[in-house]
Amino acid sequence: MPDSAPRQPPAAAAAHPAAEHSRTLAGILLLLGAMMLVPMMDGLAKHLSAHYATVQIVWARYFFHLAFLLPIVLWRYGRAVLRPNRPVAQVLRGGLLLGSTVLFFAAIRSMPLADAIALVFVYPFIVTALSPLLLGEKVGIRRWSAVLVGFAGALIVIRPGLGVFQWSALLALGGGSVYALYVMATRKLAGSNPPLVTLAYTALLGAVVMSAVAPLEWVAPRPLDWALMALMGAIAAGGHFLVIRAYECAPASLLSPYGYSEIVMATLVGFVGFGDFPDSVTWLGVAVIVASGVYIALRERQRHLPPATGGKRDQRL
Repeated sequence: MPDSAPRQPPAAAAAHPAAEHSRTLAGILLLLGAMMLVPMMDGLAKHLSAHYATVQIVWARYFFHLAFLLPIVLWRYGRAVLRPNRPVAQVLRGGLLLGSTVLFFAAIRSMPLADAIALVFVYPFIVTALSPLLLGEKVGIRRWSAVLVGFAGALIVIRPGLGVFQWSALLALGGGSVYALYVMATRKLAGSNPPLVTLAYTALLGAVVMSAVAPLEWVAPRPLDWALMALMGAIAAGGHFLVIRAYECAPASLLSPYGYSEIVMATLVGFVGFGDFPDSVTWLGVAVIVASGVYIALRERQRHLPPATGGKRDQRL
C-alpha cells in the first residue's frame, strides 16, 4: 500500500512515447517489487505477535523504519527537512497511517494475512464514496455500483452470521477505513513536501507516539527478535521507497491495479510461514474486491484522460 503522495511523470518524458513507455514499465516493476516486500514485513509482525504486544511491534516497525530512512533524507535534503510545510496536516496524515497500522497488526494476530490484506483493500471504495464530500469530486453511477460490489466482496470474506466470522476481521476492515482517510489526506498534501520527506515525518510521528505507549506493555526482546524487528523496519523503509519511486515514474491510476499483487504475496507468506491458505469462498470475496477495485482504477484513469487521448469523457463515471 502506497505511503507517499503520488506524483505524475515529468512532462519531458511524456513528450517522447518511448521514454514514457520505459518510465511506465519501470513504475510497474517498482510497485510490484514493493508489493513483494511489504507482506514480508507483515509476516514478521505476525510472527512477533506470538511473543510481544501489538504496540511494541508497531513501535519497532516505526522506530527502525525511521532509523534507516532519516540519514538518507538528511543527506539528500539537509536542514530544510526540519521545517515541514503544513505541519498540522502532516501530523494528521501520519496519525491516520499509524492508526491504520495498529488496527492491521492487531488483526493479523489471529487471522490469515491474505484475508486481512483483502479487507484492507476496501480503501479504494471508501475513498470513492467519500471523495464527493471531502475532495469535491463527482462520482457517477458506475463507480457507485463498483463501490457496492466491492463492499459485497468484503462481506463474502467476513461472512457474518455463517459461523466463520472473526472479530479481528472488523479490525482489518477498520484498518482499511482509516487507511482510506490517510489516502485522502495524502492527496490534500500532494506537492507540499517531497514524498521522501513526507514519509520521514510519518515515520517520526509513529516512532515518537509509540515510544510513549510501548513501555506500557514492554517485553524485553530476545537478540534474534531484535534482529527481526530491525529487518521489519528495513523492509518498511525499502518497500515504501520503491512505492515512491514507482509513483514518480507512472500515474497512480495506471499503477493502482498492480497493487493487488500484494494479496498474492501475502497468501504465499501466510502459507509458507503459518500454514494459512484462503478457502474457496474467501477467494471468491477477494476476486470480487480486486475486480471492483481494478474497475474503479480504470474508470479513474479514463476520467482523467484528455479529450484528444480518450475522446469525449463519460460524464456518468
